Amino acid sequence: GIVSLISLAVLSYERYCTMTGTTKADTTNYRKTWTGIVLSWTYSLAWTAPPLFGWSSYGPEGPGTTCSVNWHSKDANNASYIVCLFIFCLVIPFVIIVYSYGKLLCAVRQVSGINKGMGRNRERRILIMVVVMVICFLLCWLPYATVALIATFGKPGLITPAASIIPSILAKSSTVYNPIIYIFLNKQV
Repeated sequence: GIVSLISLAVLSYERYCTMTGTTKADTTNYRKTWTGIVLSWTYSLAWTAPPLFGWSSYGPEGPGTTCSVNWHSKDANNASYIVCLFIFCLVIPFVIIVYSYGKLLCAVRQVSGINKGMGRNRERRILIMVVVMVICFLLCWLPYATVALIATFGKPGLITPAASIIPSILAKSSTVYNPIIYIFLNKQV
């Protein structure tokens, strides 16, 4: 899940750099691509390994069919890890996504001012794609983060295993939605 979140942030930043760069994209050089992949996996590993070394722990999630961070433990060790996960693995990637797509949209808008006819249609398509991607990101991850925070800081038993199933499935299926959005809203694909 964290790899998918970080990958979405890296992809949005890479798309911003590619679309606003002054040089032509080099499709034969995969160094940037491999750097993004290694960065995503390294960052994700750095945030998923601490429970293996005593900072929080892993345990059954929902009805006990999947494993995740132990959201139900109320000690400071666990709560601090949950807060850090929330900030560094949800809020920061979301800020990067909004920043990258926002800057991309501003760049497209500037180009549209020069080329009025075709630019407006392109700007509208990109705006729709950006809005849909941000909404999907929030719809996938915000319920899961909310359930995790309520389970960690709310009254014990407030989040039942049955109530945590849908947010968990939404979060785990988030990687499927971006390619679908790109395919249906991008004429270049």
